Amino acid sequence: MKIMTLIVAAGALIFATSAVAATGEYGNMCAMGLALEKKIETDCSVNAEIGGKTYCFGNETAKTLFMKDPDGNLAKAESFYKSNR
Repeated sequence: MKIMTLIVAAGALIFATSAVAATGEYGNMCAMGLALEKKIETDCSVNAEIGGKTYCFGNETAKTLFMKDPDGNLAKAESFYKSNR
């Protein structure tokens, strides 16, 4: 019985931990939005790791578009973010 309780508790902890959205660069704003010179807040549930950093996206479409040219889009996002804080 104790083992079963531990297994259930561990499973609940894993589920709770995985349900928490990531924390990303740019204060969780959509990286593709920033590349398009728009500030779009996200919960960072859609994200990608690039160069060891987590970047957030408003949805899967934004992420897909961003990943077609991650270096170029990252440069645009960085430039817009720095000039509009």
